[in-house]
Amino acid sequence: MPRWKALPDELDPQVREFATQLRRLVDRSGLSVAALSDRTGYSKTSWERYLGGRLLAPKGAVVALAEVTGANPVHLTTMWELAERAWSRSEMRHDMTMEAIRVSQARAALGEFGAPPATSTTTAGSKAGGNALPRRAGSAVATPGIAGPAGVSPTIPPQPTAPDANRREGRDGREGTGSRGPAAPGGTGAPGGRRRLTMFLAGVVGVAVVVAAVFFLTGNDGGDGKKNRSGATSSAPSTSAGTDLPAGVKCAGAGCTGKDAEAMGCSGDLVTTAKTATVGATTLEVRYSSTCGAAWGRITGAAQGDSVRVTAGTTTKTGDITAAGDTIAYTPMVAVRDAAQAKACATLASGRTGCTS
Repeated sequence: MPRWKALPDELDPQVREFATQLRRLVDRSGLSVAALSDRTGYSKTSWERYLGGRLLAPKGAVVALAEVTGANPVHLTTMWELAERAWSRSEMRHDMTMEAIRVSQARAALGEFGAPPATSTTTAGSKAGGNALPRRAGSAVATPGIAGPAGVSPTIPPQPTAPDANRREGRDGREGTGSRGPAAPGGTGAPGGRRRLTMFLAGVVGVAVVVAAVFFLTGNDGGDGKKNRSGATSSAPSTSAGTDLPAGVKCAGAGCTGKDAEAMGCSGDLVTTAKTATVGATTLEVRYSSTCGAAWGRITGAAQGDSVRVTAGTTTKTGDITAAGDTIAYTPMVAVRDAAQAKACATLASGRTGCTS
């Protein structure tokens, strides 16, 4: 069974070539997606999306992959730049398509109003004085822009905003006093009133369509968009300090103690290696996130039975490797004010131990 699924058919050729190159580098390194995530600091879910062609990897992830796999970062970032331009063009085409769909929906909604009901002005004119000449004959009502002659498709007028509708209403009222002939009794059947009502309703619908479109664009920020490249889900942060945290970060300070760094959004671009040491063939590190105010221990190049612990004051957290073939382990987080407060130690299955300074 192949390791990778087929890339989406709709991918731009430049993006497809770039995603294929990323897969080759990962295959050549022999790393699993989980190991790649831990080595680069980007989540496993994000890498699955990058390698599956569902999301373009950010430049930081590309550079990190080059460092991990030993690839030339200059060549790889050049390919990324070409793919990024192609990705942007694809998104632009998608946005134009969605805009066309919204315009069509708006026109369809406005088209439901159609022409105002036809009324006989002959009767109204005779009631008003008997000598007035009707402007419309029979049941045919000519309303420019709403309904044309028989057999001709109607056209939809431009969608007015509420202020435009008010201005037009005032103008129609003034014109009606001098050029539209005698008004119908009571003023309820005047052609100007029906036209003003139609324009007002069209304006209301136009505003509603714009509001709905804005809500659609701003309220559906998919996790695969370019605005959230790390793939982390934004949720209410549980922070003891009550300060605002970046999107995707779910804890800070004491609220992070005992929790997984990646699950809480403290890894990726928010983490640095504060201390490092070598225990045999195993690399021991203190990982620190100033945003979360927490640190944790990590060992790489390890083997089954190896363990790592991190200590900050009287708080200690441990992690170990229990499955054969795993080479990485890390501890839950401990709250610290700075990285100097944390100390990591490793105990190998052979009995050898070591700590960071």
